[in-house]
Amino acid sequence: MARQLRPVGLEFADTAPLRLSFTADLGVPRERVFVALSEELEGWPRWFTAVSEVTPVEGGKGRHVRLKGGGFFTETVLASLPAERYTYRIDRTNAPGMRAMMEDWNLTVAPSGGARVRWTIAVDGPRTLRTLMRLSRAGLGASFGDAMRKLDLGLRP
Repeated sequence: MARQLRPVGLEFADTAPLRLSFTADLGVPRERVFVALSEELEGWPRWFTAVSEVTPVEGGKGRHVRLKGGGFFTETVLASLPAERYTYRIDRTNAPGMRAMMEDWNLTVAPSGGARVRWTIAVDGPRTLRTLMRLSRAGLGASFGDAMRKLDLGLRP
């Protein structure tokens, strides 16, 4: 059953009761990574295997995301700063226990000259959900690492 989540702003990435961050360095420019994140939504399932479909809505101001296994999110894009930041909050989901959630993608230049990608998941929910999310950290990190390897390879000429 889908539930409406509490709307949050950009500050939630720093103030949420639970924040999980993961970082990876890619060998492609951050401008190219930004385009893959924000504009080439149909490509997400090729590199982020948990995702089965991403569809833009409202002229790109939002997204519908379907996950393998039946999960879904309806999202609002909060920040889309070319080559720097792509942030969206989850407005509706069938994931149990969520009160508020956002995902924040920050792009900087890695020492190698490519993109350094930092993905932060910010969540509010009951203590049980936060504990479960903390216990899922290793799995989320592995999924992110795999996604970044696939994205990096897929974006190389």
